[in-house]
Amino acid sequence: MMETLQPQCTVMTRKTLCSKIQDAVKNMKSIIIKKLSTVNYVATTTDCWSARQHSYLGVTCHWIDDISLERHSAALACRPLKGSHTFDVLAAALEEIHSEYHIREKVTRTTTDSGSNFLKAFRLYGEDKEEETTNWQEDSGSILDDAEDSELEVEYQDVLAVLDDNTGLEYQLPRHQKCACHLLNLISTVDATAAEATNDTYKRLSRSAFAKGHALWNKTSRSIMAYETVERECKLQFLRLNQTCWSSLFLAVERLVRIHKEQGEKAIRNVCTALKIKMFNPAEMGFLVEYTAVMKPVAMALNILQGESSVHMGFLLPTLYQLLEKLRKLESSCKMCRPLVDDALWMESRNVLEK
Repeated sequence: MMETLQPQCTVMTRKTLCSKIQDAVKNMKSIIIKKLSTVNYVATTTDCWSARQHSYLGVTCHWIDDISLERHSAALACRPLKGSHTFDVLAAALEEIHSEYHIREKVTRTTTDSGSNFLKAFRLYGEDKEEETTNWQEDSGSILDDAEDSELEVEYQDVLAVLDDNTGLEYQLPRHQKCACHLLNLISTVDATAAEATNDTYKRLSRSAFAKGHALWNKTSRSIMAYETVERECKLQFLRLNQTCWSSLFLAVERLVRIHKEQGEKAIRNVCTALKIKMFNPAEMGFLVEYTAVMKPVAMALNILQGESSVHMGFLLPTLYQLLEKLRKLESSCKMCRPLVDDALWMESRNVLEK
């Protein structure tokens, strides 16, 4: 096609294109290595995921400029992973990437989500200064006491058992930092579900309201006729849920509540009738209104902590404390979503103590 439209141009072959891409990758990698050689301390973030039957591991690097105090970032890797995402596979890949860029001794923390594979990898192979200090103090305190006994007693060890034991020396990873945004996301997902076990009224309203909401969101996103119906009746479109966007459920409910407030109950009723979906009753709509009020501070905190450049570690605790204060103010005003507020407060209090 290119030869027909532009006969004077020469089409690049596949081999030439791949060669140019590889050269660009090598050049970019050398630039990043040269830049990181002038930095004393860095922090990395990593995550693994699956897409189109393939698994990938992504690693980014972050550091603070000594002069301007601005945060800089660079993508270090986005490479495929073979096999299961076990803790040892992740530890080996992450250590290899750190070694490639010569930052193995410079990484102060590595941030990941709370996946069990990452937690186990850093528990076995990660650096733990507090534990090392405690063990050193205990050992140094018992050296003098047990000096005489150690000379008289001989303890025999099974060599095979020692060799088979996982000592954590295969890989060396930096200290681990749990992602605060991922923990906040648990409030809007896991805690919202866990709150159903504490109150039957909340459980009934939550399941019925979200069941109707999901039916409405699914139908309006799959049909052109449904799209036009919503546009005509509501003047706004319903938002589609996105599994990779942590606050997508809150944003979808917030848009539904906004349409109900601005266009009235009749607009949503007409859409539900046209799409043959059960209409929200007053109790369910009131539940969704309270749900947006409770989850709005959480969504705002997520937006702050997910900032690309204007956020640092110093933002974390003030943001969490402010979120706790806003949730406490909602305790007295919430009726149907009180279990969600209580669980969110408990989760946030635990997070603050962990930080």
